[in-house]
Amino acid sequence: MIFTEIANIGHYHGLGEYLDKAVDYLSTHPLDGIQAGHYEIDGKMVYMNVFDYETIPEDGAFFEAHKKYADIHMTVTGEEIVGVSDMCRVSVKTFDEEKDLLEVEGPVEHYIRLIPGKALITLPEDAHKVKLAAGSPSAVKKAVIKVYMG
Repeated sequence: MIFTEIANIGHYHGLGEYLDKAVDYLSTHPLDGIQAGHYEIDGKMVYMNVFDYETIPEDGAFFEAHKKYADIHMTVTGEEIVGVSDMCRVSVKTFDEEKDLLEVEGPVEHYIRLIPGKALITLPEDAHKVKLAAGSPSAVKKAVIKVYMG
């Protein structure tokens, strides 16, 4: 897990070919005013999905992980809490290989407050519970860059 300012994400250049492409994209494509949808960056290796949704209480949230992809989570507007745990602390309930999606259960080790200007990079060893309300449920626009890690 890496938690940083989007403005400082270039410090993580050199950690991998596709992560570098994501970092370069963020350096040249500000998120201000971006619309919900799917954005191609480098085919299936690096792409971004932008969502509009309401945050939810933790008891209704999905706890997930990925074997092949890292996620770069960034709120464009609003704020949410993201729960993160090392995969060794959770157990896998289901795995959809085609979607590279593991559903996991277990304790959350860390809660990260995600606000505009911040980036949370969850790596394949990081289970993450997203869309958590920071207090009352509220509207969020969020960008997630999917980065192939192998």
